[in-house]
Amino acid sequence: MKLTDFNKIVDEQVERCLTVLAEKGKEYSLSDDRLDHFKDAAAEQDTTPKQALWGMASKHFASLSGMCKNGQSDMDRWLEKITDSINYLLLLRAVVEEEAADEKD
Repeated sequence: MKLTDFNKIVDEQVERCLTVLAEKGKEYSLSDDRLDHFKDAAAEQDTTPKQALWGMASKHFASLSGMCKNGQSDMDRWLEKITDSINYLLLLRAVVEEEAADEKD
């Protein structure tokens, strides 16, 4: 793949991720805290926000694994699962950063 083609794919993916993060943020966040969904899930499951998030993300990673093994060809499905997986990793970064900041205080 040519570098220009690769860069176009990356640019499109980053834009898709940002769009979905904004849309899902409105749907899932019940307050000004963008991570409240994971904190609520953690409280319900008697675990940490990080563990709750990872549980939610795991289903996307498992789905991608199955798609790789089974020769999935539906590009829309690939884009959805890849985008969701990247976004869960970005949200994990935010949870980890918040935990680190809380430990400093």
